Amino acid sequence: MAGIMNSFLRTSRILTVKSSLEGSVSSLVFGRKFSAGDHEHIKAEKRGQKNNVGFIQLNRPKALNALCDGLMKEVSQVLDEFEKDKEIGCIVLTGSDRAFAAGADIKEMQNQTFSKVYGGNFLNHWNRVAECKKPVIAAVNGFALGGGCELAMMCDIIYAGEKAQFGQPEISLGTIPGAGGTQRLIRAVGKSKAMELILTADRINAQDAQSSGLVSKVFPVDQLVTETIKQAEKIASFSKLTVAMCKEAVNAANEMSLREGLHFEKRVFHATFATDDRKEGMSAFVEKRPAKFTDS
Repeated sequence: MAGIMNSFLRTSRILTVKSSLEGSVSSLVFGRKFSAGDHEHIKAEKRGQKNNVGFIQLNRPKALNALCDGLMKEVSQVLDEFEKDKEIGCIVLTGSDRAFAAGADIKEMQNQTFSKVYGGNFLNHWNRVAECKKPVIAAVNGFALGGGCELAMMCDIIYAGEKAQFGQPEISLGTIPGAGGTQRLIRAVGKSKAMELILTADRINAQDAQSSGLVSKVFPVDQLVTETIKQAEKIASFSKLTVAMCKEAVNAANEMSLREGLHFEKRVFHATFATDDRKEGMSAFVEKRPAKFTDS
């Protein structure tokens, strides 16, 4: 009888340890919560009064937030997490007061060869910001040069601090913009201004960037992030489903003719009538009450 009891106790202890280990593994794999401490080159957290704004801060201060491959991979990973988070309705991307991002990491590219960059499709995954389904707002203080300017243009809205500077200086390095500079800048400021900036490596300040259409608003340096988060909270207060549809329709204008774009817009507009949020929004308006969107 004692032998049976000892065997039972050993088995019980093994099962207890096994259960504990499985629980730990489960919490790591399936219940992993987002943590800013997971990343080397960025800081990330949720902000806003309702924790509905995803916040990403580039964090390579000694390199003025130069965009290395590791940093961009971390940005992509966090965007993946923010897109899955049902609470988040808008994302803010920023750097420091001194630099949003002073460019791509030249030391990382210096010894690259044609066969490596072409065969490896170098910079291809950097477009992740532009592919995000949720709106992304760039809050730009200081330098946004080269890849930094391109990263800002991948965002849906750009707000700038009053001392921000924008430019595409790649020509001075014997190369050209490679992450959208020649394509997005012309759509933002027109051919003549885009050509001037790209061919001369000149910079423009925040005020000129706003008057050119590159930047939506300019704020004092110490108020930029706070004001950007306020705008992000406003966007996040609307139906996340409708916001995503609206963003898709606006972005389609860059890829389609006017006739095709109008047709696409009409179809997306019609599609909103299949959502609960369209019904709720219009009912709330008629009944003179705040809408309570459910993102469905």
